Parts: sequence; structure tokens; C-alpha cells
Amino acid sequence: MAMKIRLARGGSKKRPFYRIVAADSRMPRDGRYIEKLGTYNPLLPKDSEERVKMNMERIQYWLGEGAQPTDRISRMLEAAGVLEKKERNNPNKGEPGAKAKERAEEKAAKAAEAAAAPAEEAPAEEAPAEETAE
Repeated sequence: MAMKIRLARGGSKKRPFYRIVAADSRMPRDGRYIEKLGTYNPLLPKDSEERVKMNMERIQYWLGEGAQPTDRISRMLEAAGVLEKKERNNPNKGEPGAKAKERAEEKAAKAAEAAAAPAEEAPAEEAPAEETAE
């Protein structure tokens, strides 16, 4: 049996509340589960102790039995110090799109032209200022 430690959604519309459960991976998300291992309430502030409650002994037991945590649960367990942090990489997320790159190149070109133009004109302006000062 392929076991998962995952979230089962409860609560009403737009007011989510989740149970952390050990369930067979073939069962529906909110369906039958083997054991309730904790709760997660995303509506509470991040620093609240009531936001995530987990029975660590039972979670350790299920991990020992071969249950695989889902990505969200593994992040919670990493924050709790139960699992070691996994390196996650999404290099495309931070990369701007093609149009944004074009706009940035145009802006850089205009800035370079503007920086070059006043540098050439500045000595010409200074010369008459010195003549008037004498």
C-alpha cells in the first residue's frame, strides 16, 4: 500500500482548514484516511503556535513505515526540524519574459545615451561660466 502524509481539506467555502493525515495515496483527497496526525489552519498568523499542530511521534512512525510526505507537508516538517531541507530549484520563475527583457534593454540603451550626451556637453557649458566669472 502506497502511504502518503498529506493534507485533507475541511472547513467551509473560502475558510479552509486542513487535517494532516496518513492515507493511502489512491484514496480521494478529503476521503478515507488511516490516521489523523495533526491540523493546519492557514487563516491564522504565521507566528501563531495554533497554525500547525502535529503529533511528531506518529509522523515519525509513518515516515519509518515508508509513508511519503507531500511537498507542503515536507516543508512543514523541515520547518519543525524533523526532515533535512531539500534543495529546490525553479530557475525559470525569476526570469523576466521576452517583452520585459526588451523593455529593460531599451531603457539601458536610453540611459547610456543620456549619460554620454551630458558628459560631452558639460565641458562646453563650463567654459562660458568661467569666462563670466573672470
